[in-house]
Amino acid sequence: MITDVNTYMEAVNSAASFIRNKISDGIEPKICIVLGSGLAPLASMAEELVSIPYSDIPGFPISTVPGHEGRLIIANLEGKRVFMMSGRFHYYEGYDTSVCTLYVRVMAKLGVETLFLTNAAGGIGEEMNPAELMVITDHISFFCDSPLRGANLDEFGVRFPDQTQVYDHEYCSRLIELAEENGINVHDGIYAYCRGPQYESPAEIQALKMWGASAVGMSTVPEAIVAAHCGIKVAAVSCITNLAAGISPNKLTHEEVMENASKASSNSCNLVKLFIKSL
Repeated sequence: MITDVNTYMEAVNSAASFIRNKISDGIEPKICIVLGSGLAPLASMAEELVSIPYSDIPGFPISTVPGHEGRLIIANLEGKRVFMMSGRFHYYEGYDTSVCTLYVRVMAKLGVETLFLTNAAGGIGEEMNPAELMVITDHISFFCDSPLRGANLDEFGVRFPDQTQVYDHEYCSRLIELAEENGINVHDGIYAYCRGPQYESPAEIQALKMWGASAVGMSTVPEAIVAAHCGIKVAAVSCITNLAAGISPNKLTHEEVMENASKASSNSCNLVKLFIKSL
């Protein structure tokens, strides 16, 4: 929760200034891509210009989850200058949502206009299979400790922001079209946020399914809320890394998540590249 606007903004401004000073040619990216599970190989497909460990950036938390490398990359990808967040921060790691989303405020300060969020998620829709992709068209945030709780940051947005189009409709349509044109099997649906780190119970999954959720995970929603508050357009894709509890016949494990994220990596990376090229 943001209790002191001045202190929080000092952290945002310090991080933005530090990152800006690392961009030697002065060309600041307008796109930020968050590399969720399975997307790490995308960094090797880009022309890396700068790599900054999160630990070097003032005010940045540290990512502690296996598969989340923990560095900010500035690179050229498909003819565009981009930021890549190799690893993100989660509420279940012990961070407040205002801390998990601080990087989004920093990106807004640096002039980012598009945030591409990716994640690993459990599939709830019966038609979904592990290692397939889902374009997020909306979310359910009932279990999310709002990252906007506390003092409002008037510099970025209004006290009571509209949530009608958190995920840009044109971006959603473009992602689905690009996938279909390039033979990538993709679904679209609603992503439900749960705090974790425990996986959801079968009863919770059935409740989420009744509410209309197609996938469930432990990230993305706080970041998307803050991006919308900042006026940043959001695109988001889930990699369905497992079927959710009560739907899957198997015991859920992080190893299964990582295995299926790796299987989907080629399609995930290709879809991101196609989208970035189309901007």
